[in-house]
Amino acid sequence: MNATTAWKLDRDQDGIAWLTLDKPGGSANTLGRAIVQELGELVQQLAASPPKGLVIRSGKTSGFIAGADINEFTRLDSGEAGYQLARSAQLVFEQIEKLPCPTVAALHGYALGGGLELSLACRYRIAVDDERLSLGLPEVQLGIHPGFGGSVRAVRLLGVRPAMQLMLTGRPVRADKAARMGLVDRLVKPGELDDAARALVLNPPAPHRPPFMERLLSSALVRPFIKPRLEKEVAAKAPRAHYPAPYAIIDLWAGNGAHGDAAFIAEARSIAAMFDTATAHNLIRVFQLQDRLKALKNPAADGVRHVHVIGAGVMGGDIAAWCALRGFSVTLQDQTLERIQPALQRAVELFDKRLRDPAKAAAARERLRADVE
Repeated sequence: MNATTAWKLDRDQDGIAWLTLDKPGGSANTLGRAIVQELGELVQQLAASPPKGLVIRSGKTSGFIAGADINEFTRLDSGEAGYQLARSAQLVFEQIEKLPCPTVAALHGYALGGGLELSLACRYRIAVDDERLSLGLPEVQLGIHPGFGGSVRAVRLLGVRPAMQLMLTGRPVRADKAARMGLVDRLVKPGELDDAARALVLNPPAPHRPPFMERLLSSALVRPFIKPRLEKEVAAKAPRAHYPAPYAIIDLWAGNGAHGDAAFIAEARSIAAMFDTATAHNLIRVFQLQDRLKALKNPAADGVRHVHVIGAGVMGGDIAAWCALRGFSVTLQDQTLERIQPALQRAVELFDKRLRDPAKAAAARERLRADVE
């Protein structure tokens, strides 16, 4: 066994290496510069003495990896520093990709941003099939884009359209959609993650490839026709002058087709430029303020069991639905029952989608009541 500050490496009796990330001092794993450097040193050891297979997992109950350490982005003092931050992580992930053995990312809870990019460097991904699973590349919501190789590997794995949807919207996907699009190779029940990872290493199938049509769309002849359509879709929601990141994602793909070392280098150069935009500065600041707000504990809320929401419009109705989803009993008030009914219907759809257990969905519906009076 070899232990570092955040990583633990074990080899079992089958010759499988288990690499576990458990960042000290917090409930969530993030990928800071030091943690990525430690990972690189351990992967070099594995490359020098290859195991039967490698499984990368989290020691946190909350999830896999929440992403890169956002605070490090605010301390970059030059474009070159931003490039080196991204490029050094890319090279570590490249070492994982080149290991001469099956590599598996064992995911539970969330794998977001740099965490998902790390999993994309593995040959396979398996995940716990429950309502907590959330996989995504949300960097565009911070005014940047994937910088650890994600803009390249997502297209290679999923194809142009699914990968672009993941990156341009920044919205995470749940278990069923992740399996359908090929983002995960296998979904397993809680408690079966390690056994499933072992089975995948010992009997590795052919890695996932996107459909032929998706591969064709990345060809040099076709990309010039697809690029304007993607830009038009983005322009309907986000002007380039204020939101350059989604256009940069499209430019990276159009220029390189997600192929070759040049694609990774271009990604690192591009995200370095994104770090210095006003949009990224402002959105990262908003993210940090939201993070601080989450850490503030309101003692008065400890005993709250019931929530009453006045106004059943889109915002009020969705707040009521989320409160019921989280376990509160909720009453929703508006002038007439007819005004409340659409919110109740949206809530039913939310419960069915997020809980996927008829009994749990029914319990959530019972917690949400109309209250005209």
